[in-house]
Amino acid sequence: MNNIKYYLERVAEIFAEEQFVFEPKELYEPIDYTLRLGGKRIRPTLLLAANALFGGKEEEVRDAALGIETFHNFTLLHDDLMDRSPLRRGQPTVYTKWGDNTAILSGDTMFALAWRYFLRKPSPRLQEILQCFNETAIEVCEGQQKDMNFERLPIESVSIDDYMDMIRQKTAVLLAGALKIGALYADAPEKEVKRLYDFGIHLGLAFQLQDDLLDGYGDTAVFGKKTGQDIRDLKKNYLILRALQLATPDQRLALAKLYNDTSVDEDNRVTKVMAIYEVLCLKPEIDKAITKEFDLAAEALEGIQVPEDLKTPLRELMESLNGRKK
Repeated sequence: MNNIKYYLERVAEIFAEEQFVFEPKELYEPIDYTLRLGGKRIRPTLLLAANALFGGKEEEVRDAALGIETFHNFTLLHDDLMDRSPLRRGQPTVYTKWGDNTAILSGDTMFALAWRYFLRKPSPRLQEILQCFNETAIEVCEGQQKDMNFERLPIESVSIDDYMDMIRQKTAVLLAGALKIGALYADAPEKEVKRLYDFGIHLGLAFQLQDDLLDGYGDTAVFGKKTGQDIRDLKKNYLILRALQLATPDQRLALAKLYNDTSVDEDNRVTKVMAIYEVLCLKPEIDKAITKEFDLAAEALEGIQVPEDLKTPLRELMESLNGRKK
């Protein structure tokens, strides 16, 4: 029986073996650069592990693993351009190295390449697989637009339910979709595919809530991200929205002024918002929300009707992700 380390290593090997540079090189070099930056590669790992969960053959999903990660990196490439982010994984982003136009065109090509990877291997359920991939891609884009919409709204106009729906689309559906696609290649029963998809949704929600937690309370030296960056960027994350729910009327007014007045100095905004978070004891609140999603993910995984030892890789991955906030 394989563990999660095996699938992580296999994904690394698959990407090391694959050729990404073709002609014209000006189009493909940014793609190669993006896909060689590494990262966690959770989505292709989930796809391989889900396929094995139902007795699938690894060679039949190798290209799908490439496809799902290529799509994910396409979204990151365009996100960086939209957010004007200078760095990705500690390296210059594509638009800063090659310009906006190349970033757009290379990103578009990555989306098409993802489709090409999925079409390489025949499967009796290929139509379902492609439908899942297509609907997942649409939801990710819908989630990104909602996130952009939230940035233009005053914080009082965004609810936690709105936010959870947005991160479900922007983050969670791609993890769930990767799992579903892996299971479909193995011809898993529909009921089990649904449970696995639910596992992915709750895992993805927990993952994003952890990012919100780490933005406010993470160790910059450990996580490589400046504390309070979401506050600087006026992002509506779980912390600020839960703070509004728990705040007194005076605290709510203060938070609204700090967030809605763009003339406030960024560092001053972070200091004052974090001070209110401390008074409201917000860290245990988000810890509780994260734990709830991990518990729901574990429950969905528990319900899948396969031998328990086959679930070990997914359980290991869930536990390792859960450890990020500790």
